[in-house]
Formats: sequence, structure tokens, C-alpha cells
Amino acid sequence: MTITTTSFGYSQITQILTYILVSIGYLGIFKKCGVRRIWAFVPGVRQYKIGLCGNKEEDGRHYAIIYFILYILTFAVYLDINTGVKMLLFVPIMGLGVASIVYEARIYLGLINVFGRKKRWIWLFLFFEWFVSIVWGYSKKFQPTMQVKDFSKIEGAKEFGGHLSAIEEGLTVNIKNRTVIDFFRKKDLLKDIHMRIPTGHMVLLLGGSGAGKTTYLNAVTGYEKANASIKLGKEDVYGDYGKMKYDIGFVPQQDLMRGNDTVLMTLLDAATLRLPSSVSASKRNKRVEEVLQQFGLTSVKNNLVEKLSGGQRKRLSIAMEFISDPTLFILDEPDSGLDGVVARSLFEKLRAIADEGKIVVVITHTPDRVIDLFDDVIVLAKDKSRTGRLAWYGPVKEAYEFFGKDSMEDILLSINQKDEGGEGRADEFVEKYADMVQEKVV
Repeated sequence: MTITTTSFGYSQITQILTYILVSIGYLGIFKKCGVRRIWAFVPGVRQYKIGLCGNKEEDGRHYAIIYFILYILTFAVYLDINTGVKMLLFVPIMGLGVASIVYEARIYLGLINVFGRKKRWIWLFLFFEWFVSIVWGYSKKFQPTMQVKDFSKIEGAKEFGGHLSAIEEGLTVNIKNRTVIDFFRKKDLLKDIHMRIPTGHMVLLLGGSGAGKTTYLNAVTGYEKANASIKLGKEDVYGDYGKMKYDIGFVPQQDLMRGNDTVLMTLLDAATLRLPSSVSASKRNKRVEEVLQQFGLTSVKNNLVEKLSGGQRKRLSIAMEFISDPTLFILDEPDSGLDGVVARSLFEKLRAIADEGKIVVVITHTPDRVIDLFDDVIVLAKDKSRTGRLAWYGPVKEAYEFFGKDSMEDILLSINQKDEGGEGRADEFVEKYADMVQEKVV
């Protein structure tokens, strides 16, 4: 496959000149908005960055992806390939072209709003982008009302920065950080998370949207490894993951059960997947019968999953993960969709599991109605750098005193950012807790 050799025509030269002029205009706009100017010349990336300038990050992501795909498909058209294939390529090219115009318009409307101008500027942007970009980029009359915040450059709350020694009977978490590259930007999802959770404890995981609850659980379970040391008893979760995965159970919010299977068949399948291959069939069957009885499912073991009540279905979902008898048991909103009485009964079952010497960690959006069943609470909060930090870990009663609140809901409001309807005190409590831990360690 070769590229056809054709001389540049007027159209190609015009496109190149327009691209250069728009890039020059973007240089000025990016400087005014606080974005690195080098990105003005990088195809795809600059589409995302202009989205940031217009306070339209999500649209910028979509625009950049569409641009990359369009670039690849358009390049393919110039290859020496079958004419029929070229004609087929024009269909997605046309569709993506329309989508790119839609996202471009949305981003420019956002930019117009940020610069405090009237919406009719959109027509000039769409048809004379190079001219408007240069005028807006270099005229002192056009100034943005906001700057793009690069949270990776903002120093977050003070860190504890220590390392807790592992306890023999329990979970020891030492997360230095969990970092990802998020659309051309380095981002810390978690930082400086240290705690020791003894066996027999039932723990509430509390935090607002984006505080890092799911990231924390994925790091602890080894599903998405962080720069961390995670010990369950004397065992290293990361170092011997193949073995440790049988000692960790995770129940997601949405179950993945087949409605036309019976309860018994569902648990037998779960036993095959969750128990080591060295476990004999007779032992697997015995374990299934034990779990059926433990979760009150024996009477409905021959019923189809789709015929179960909401509470029964939740218990079955939990039983599937508990089949391996894990030491660490994690549940994401197990009470979702359940009324108060049924939810209470479910949490009492989890309390009983913890009392058997297990560690039970639960996320729930209605913690106050069952808070008396928990021993401890983990509070994660976004600091000013928008990184998930530990604002508290310890007994529930002491948490009320620490935050000066009398409910979990009020604690959550105190650490949420002001633009999320909270009090914006996350950094205060993160630093207060770090000082408290430092004193105990020293």
C-alpha cells in the first residue's frame, strides 16, 4: 500500500495556511487562559486545550478524539487503495465531520461565554476561525473571566508522609500515591493514605463525588495497583496477588447474575470461579450449602434468580463473593434500591460477618440509618489540588468530635468543595488528621 504522489493544489495550501494562522491565534488565547502555548501547534491536543479554555473539558475530549479519527480516515483516503473502499470511508468521514462541527460550536460558545461576548460571535468563529482567533488572542480588549486551573501544579494539603508498620491480624494500607495520565495531563487520584484496620471491624467508606473511594478500593484490592504497600495480615497483596485474590471479596453495586439460572446453580458457578482449583467438588458443594444457610437462601435455592425479591437478590450477590470465605470483604452500595427495613436486615448480616473475624468495608449513600452497626469510618476528601486525601480514619464516635458534627451527612458536607454545595474545609481536616497521626506515631 503506497501513498499517491500528487502535487499540492490551492486547497491543500489554503488548509495549511489556515492551520498555521489558527495556531498563532491559539498561542495568544492559551496564554490568556493559562494553558501551555506549545499545545497550540499539536493536532488533536489543541482541540482539547481550547475546550479547557472554554470551560468545556468534556466536549474538548470528544472533539479531540473525533479529530484524531477523522485525521486517520482522511489520510487513508489518500492511500493507493481500492476505489470502493475509499467510497466506504466517506460515510464515517461525513458523519464524524458533522459531529466535529457540533462539538466545535459548543466549545466556541463556551469560549464566548468565558470572554464575556455575545453569542453571535459563533458565526465568525465557524467561518473565519483564523481571523477571530488572532483578534481574541492578541487584542487587549478580549480578556477571559477565568483561568484554566492545572491542579497538578497546585500544592495540596500537608502530608503525614510516614509509613505504618503492618499489623498481624488486619489490613495495613500505606498508599504513597496513585497517579494517572488523564488526557495529556498528569493527575494524582490519591495521595498519603495510611491506616490499619483490625479484623472484626466493620468500616464505612465515606467521601464525596471524585474523592477517590473507588480508586482507593481498587488500590487496596490490587485491581489497580498504586504506589503502595498493602498487607493483609502478614501477606503482601501486591506481591502475591494470585494467592491473595481468594482472600478478598468485592461486591459491586450492580450484580452480574443470570436471571434464568437457579440460586443453587449461581452459587455453584461462583464456587468454581472463586475457590482455588485445588478444592475438590465435594468441598465446593459443602461450601455452597454453608453459604446458602448463612444468607438465608436455602428455602429458595431452586428458584430462578429473576423470581427473587430485591433483598434476596442482594443477599445472593453478596453470597457469591463470600463463597471463598475472604478475610477482607468490600461492598459498594449493597443497600441500593432497598427500603429501610430490608437494608437494615442486610447490614445486620454484614455486622455478623465482621463479628466472625472478618474486615467488612462498605460504601453507602445512606450511612446515618445504619451507622450504629459500624465500628470505624474512613473519610476521603478532595484537597485544593483535587487529590483524594485521608481526612479521618477511626471510631465513629470520635469522628463526630473530630469534625464537630452529629451526622455522617453533615461530615460529608463539611469536606465537600464549596462549588459542590459544601463548606470547603477538606484541607483543614486533612492537615488536622495528619498532625494527629504524626503525634501518635512519634
